[in-house]
Amino acid sequence: MTAPVAISLSVNGERVEAHVLPRLNLADFLREHLKLTGTHLGCEHGVCGACTVRVGGEIVRSCLMLAVQANDTAVETIEGLSDSGEIADLQAAFRDRNALQCGFCTPGMLMAAQDLLREKRMPARDEIREHLSGNYCRCTGYQAIIDAVEATARMRMELKV
Repeated sequence: MTAPVAISLSVNGERVEAHVLPRLNLADFLREHLKLTGTHLGCEHGVCGACTVRVGGEIVRSCLMLAVQANDTAVETIEGLSDSGEIADLQAAFRDRNALQCGFCTPGMLMAAQDLLREKRMPARDEIREHLSGNYCRCTGYQAIIDAVEATARMRMELKV
């Protein structure tokens, strides 16, 4: 068995130091070691998007990344985006349009949607659909989710956020 490795990273703006086994993926580290359970594990193959987080400002599938690979990086989870207020309007739009239903995919959807809205202020519906296509939802049928993202983009344009 391989010995634990020391890692140091920023998670939601707080410095974290830990010793982890080299084979521990980032999703399990966040959930089990840091109790940040908003990062969900669905497929554990990087296909469903439920484990989406930001690493160094880019969204990644945390089930496919080892915790040791996050050493010396900044990781942001759904808890960080929510607590900071960065996605308050997006969360409200999801709630208002019934785009969250069971909620399992919601954290990953919100992370991906915010990523798109940071890249493009007013994406077309087909661009929203394409950007979110790597995130699976079994409840909403995606229409409500696309509506929520589009409404948020429109509102941000009006407010010039």
